[in-house]
Amino acid sequence: METTGISEAYNSVRKYSEHICEPLETEDFVPQPVAFVSPPKWHLAHSTWFFETFILKAFQPRYTVYDPDFNYLFNSYYNNVGERTLRTDRGNVTRPTTKAVYAYRQYVDAKMNEFLDGMTDPEVLALVELGLHHEQQHQELLVTDIKYILGHNPLFPVYRPESNLVAGKNTETGFLTIPEGVYDTGFQGEGFCFDNELGRHKVYLHEFEVSKALVTNGEYLEFMEAGGYRDFNLWLDEGWSWVNANAVTSPMYWHQIDGEWHYYTLAGLKKVDPDAILSHVSFFEATAFAQWKGMRLPTEFEWEIASVNLDWGQRWEWTNSAYLPYPGFSKAPGAVGEYNGKFMINQMVLRGASVATSPKHSRKTYRNFFHTHERWQYTGIRLVK
Repeated sequence: METTGISEAYNSVRKYSEHICEPLETEDFVPQPVAFVSPPKWHLAHSTWFFETFILKAFQPRYTVYDPDFNYLFNSYYNNVGERTLRTDRGNVTRPTTKAVYAYRQYVDAKMNEFLDGMTDPEVLALVELGLHHEQQHQELLVTDIKYILGHNPLFPVYRPESNLVAGKNTETGFLTIPEGVYDTGFQGEGFCFDNELGRHKVYLHEFEVSKALVTNGEYLEFMEAGGYRDFNLWLDEGWSWVNANAVTSPMYWHQIDGEWHYYTLAGLKKVDPDAILSHVSFFEATAFAQWKGMRLPTEFEWEIASVNLDWGQRWEWTNSAYLPYPGFSKAPGAVGEYNGKFMINQMVLRGASVATSPKHSRKTYRNFFHTHERWQYTGIRLVK
C-alpha cells in the first residue's frame, strides 16, 4: 500500500465496521447461537486486536497495551501469539461490555493514526494493508453473523428495511462456451492479494459451457418439489448423511407458512421471490441440485477463466475444487503464516463475492473456502455442462 492515503484507508475501513453495527441493540452484540457464529462485539474487538498486536506492539516501542486480558479474549486462531479463549466460548464474554469494546477501538484508532502519520516503512504498510483486508473479511462475517442471530429470533426482527440483500436477479441468461486450452490462473500484477492466490500457474481445461445466470429460487423450488431432498441418488454420501442427521428440507432461513415459502432477510420475513437468485445453500445442496439438472459445478480454474465474461458478485459461488495450495505456495513465518495455509484441508473453494462483501474487497482470483455443510454465508450455484 502506498504511503499516501494510508490513514484515510484505515479510518474508512474502521468506520464501516461500526456502520454495520449501527442498527443493533446492546443485547444483539452478545449472542453466539452456534459455534460458527461469533458475536458482533467479538468481531469489533478482534479486528482491533489485530492492529494492536501486529502493528502497535510490534513496531511502536512506546505503545501501552490497552488491556492485557484482551489478547486472551480476542485472539482467534493464532497459536504463535499465545493462549486464547475457545471459539465456542465467545458468547460467554459478557464482560468487557460492548461500551468497553468501543472504547478499545477508539484507543487503538487514536494510537494507529499517530503511528501512521508519515509512515513509509514498506513492511509496516504491507501489514496495515493485510489488517484492513482482514477487517473487511470480518465485516462480511458481521453481516452474516448478525443475520444468523436475528434470523433465529422467533420474531424475525428487521435489521435495516433497505437490507433485503437476497432480492437481486440475474442480468443474463444462456451459456458461455469456453474453448479447450491451456490457461494461466492465479494472481498477477499490482495491488493486494492473499498468499493463497499466489503461485500463478498453467492449467489445462477441456471445452465447457458455463451458465451466465446463477440458479434462482424458482429453479430450486422445482428441485424441492420434485423430491430432491428425499432422493439419495442425487447426494454425495456425506451430504445424504448431513441431510438426514439435520432434517434439512430447504435452504437456510426458509420457512413454510400457511402453505407458502417465506425466507428471513435482514429486512424481515418475506415471501420467497422465485425470480431472485438463490442463497444460503451448502456445497452438498449445490452438488445435489447440479446432479438433478444433469450438470455439475465448475472447478475454481474454470470459474476464474470464465469470470472475465460473467456477471458475478451477488453470491459466493461453490466450485468443485478442494481448497489446496497452488504450486510453490509457502507459509510466511510466524503468526501471519497461520492466516490461510493451515486451513488447506477438508474445505471447498468458493469464488466471486457476495452482496455482503465489503467495497473494494473482491477480485477474480480471490479464493474463499468453507466446509461442505456450511451455508450461513450468501452462497449460490452456477452450473456447468
